[in-house]
Amino acid sequence: MGASYGFSRSRKGVIRLKVDDVERALLLSLANQMREFVAPEPADPDADPLAAMVGIDAVARVPDDPALARLLPDAFLDDDAAAGELRRFTERSLRETKVAHAAAVAAALESDASPLPIPDVDVWLGFLNDTRLALGTRLEIGEDNHDELASLPENDPRLGLFHVYDWLTYLQDSLVQLLLT
Repeated sequence: MGASYGFSRSRKGVIRLKVDDVERALLLSLANQMREFVAPEPADPDADPLAAMVGIDAVARVPDDPALARLLPDAFLDDDAAAGELRRFTERSLRETKVAHAAAVAAALESDASPLPIPDVDVWLGFLNDTRLALGTRLEIGEDNHDELASLPENDPRLGLFHVYDWLTYLQDSLVQLLLT
């Protein structure tokens, strides 16, 4: 990665993201990948029209993909029936929100502004969090193994992905720190 400056606040209070061209392209790629990754399945054309209109999904279930399951967890860990019922009513909307966040980030990154103004901090926080969770799940990052992964050998194929994860962590932290000051 190049010299990343992360998020900052201008003297007028506008939050901006300063990244180089390579970092911007990487974020744009991640946003586009996230849009595809979390997009809901197309609605069943034979489904109840009212249920489809309000976003009820008759076949919603915990995703098989561990990263997607991390982004769409069960609400009730001790009651599978209640978790499944809530998932039917909420998963499509949750997926659509995540797609909308990634799409908004992609649209912002496609602009020529540098540094990039960030009008909707919640959208960026959601996108950064979702992307970090997906990457962290793929890398199997836990509380106890971050340092171990940070010292992967140069030829380990996970090393580049780990650096992207760490960079996203830095960006998210720089944005959160702005909100705390």
